[in-house]
Amino acid sequence: MAFMDNVYYGNSLKAWFFAILIVIGAFILGKVVYWIFGNIIKKLTSKTKTKLDDIIIDMIEEPVMLAIILAGFWYGFNSLNFSIGVNNFFNKALMFVVIMNIAWLISRLFDSIYTEYILPLADKTETDLDDQIMPVIKKGIHAIIWIIAIIVGLDNAGYNVGAILAGLGIGGLALAMAAKDTVSNIFGGAMIFLDKPFKIKDRIKIAGFDGNVEEIGLRITKLRTLAGTEVSIPNATFIGNPVENISREPSRKVILNLGLTYDTSEKDIEKGMKILENIANKNNDIINKNFKIAFNNFGDFSLGIMFIYYIKKHSDILNTQTKINLDILKEFNNNKLNMAFPTQTIELKK
Repeated sequence: MAFMDNVYYGNSLKAWFFAILIVIGAFILGKVVYWIFGNIIKKLTSKTKTKLDDIIIDMIEEPVMLAIILAGFWYGFNSLNFSIGVNNFFNKALMFVVIMNIAWLISRLFDSIYTEYILPLADKTETDLDDQIMPVIKKGIHAIIWIIAIIVGLDNAGYNVGAILAGLGIGGLALAMAAKDTVSNIFGGAMIFLDKPFKIKDRIKIAGFDGNVEEIGLRITKLRTLAGTEVSIPNATFIGNPVENISREPSRKVILNLGLTYDTSEKDIEKGMKILENIANKNNDIINKNFKIAFNNFGDFSLGIMFIYYIKKHSDILNTQTKINLDILKEFNNNKLNMAFPTQTIELKK
């Protein structure tokens, strides 16, 4: 036992051994509690009618495990003898971590309640304004939770929070100059909320990007492009650039230029135009009586017929174009109207 009585850094090996044993025990206890939450308590709460208890249990299990481990660190450390300065530093640092753990717990609980209760309520409303504002409110509450936690943590750690905030005020001008782009983006986000040039799920074109709006934040707007990639666009971009809102188009205009060979007779030209008229009248996905057909061009190698039609707002654009084109190809082939392709006639003079 003489060996265990040897002193290192002011504490015997026996004291160090028990302190480490306390920490290991707290870690094991934390894991056991985590297992109980996941395999016993969750099964019991899943049988209840409400989801609130499931949410609470799911969100507190990890912070509770961390709290048990931190308690083990605190008890193990305080079982040893250190100088007053070391004790104060460790206890203040540990208190800061505890406050951050509490903030983590509150943040997790808010996220779950937001997802399970608040967001579905916003989805049920007819207006899209709440769908745009809710993500901003979510981020704002997160920021408030962590700012308060940091201030309280620093205050408990012995720092003069008032002096720190005063120092930030002195450097406020420099910070504002450095953050001018951020301010511009926030101003752009406010303009989006006020002017409403688009809403979530709208398809827009901006600065060379084409996609559906997934999220509108105070600083950036996220688009899901047609290729499936996510693009984050600074809101300041929407101030100085035109935005094309494709979702708000009343109909999709399609201009189709057809070319018939030069040996096509006048009657066949008229027949081709009549075929296009019949196809337009029979298709339910285009706006009837709002199409235009014209023999408009004597091209280099073809006689041009222009066919303009408008696809209804909620119709499938690609499928409608495919149906129209297949009908044209079928009817033109049946009536022996030959489509032209680039040709050249070369005359040789002797």
